[in-house]
Amino acid sequence: MRLGLIADTHDRLPAIAALVGQMQEGGVGMILHAGDYCSPFALKPFEDAQVSLAGVFGRNDGDPQGLISRAQSAFGAELSESPHSLEIAGRRILLVHDIGDVGARSITQHDIVVHGATHQQEMKTRGDTLIVNPGEACGWLYGTPSAAILDLDTREVSFLTLTGPEWRK
Repeated sequence: MRLGLIADTHDRLPAIAALVGQMQEGGVGMILHAGDYCSPFALKPFEDAQVSLAGVFGRNDGDPQGLISRAQSAFGAELSESPHSLEIAGRRILLVHDIGDVGARSITQHDIVVHGATHQQEMKTRGDTLIVNPGEACGWLYGTPSAAILDLDTREVSFLTLTGPEWRK
């Protein structure tokens, strides 16, 4: 199974939509969002794509109840407080906005950790745990919207970036 990984969307709808499109072209069956949607309308590209979504809240999510309401009513997405542990295809996954909010033991009890907050793409391992930050989907800080695709079977990560005009609308 292939998962889309995204974080720090910060309401930038054209970039979100373009990245979700790339993920769908890459064969993802579900997207994990590591927080900082900001407003409920930032869920529209996920809703339009009718993609399965699970996510956590970040520090800049100003209307968590509005996000939950839109996610559940529009397309059945699951949004939780950070950190959130889930199992997908036999893999234990920790979804957290800021990895600094969880201890080393919590990290190593999972096969995969997906986080955001720093707005920078990163992939590393700690023991047998794969840790991935898909970067900033908004592109506000570093100028290039980014996300990732994770193959759960191989644990291979492919980073995505937007360079063309499709997201600059």
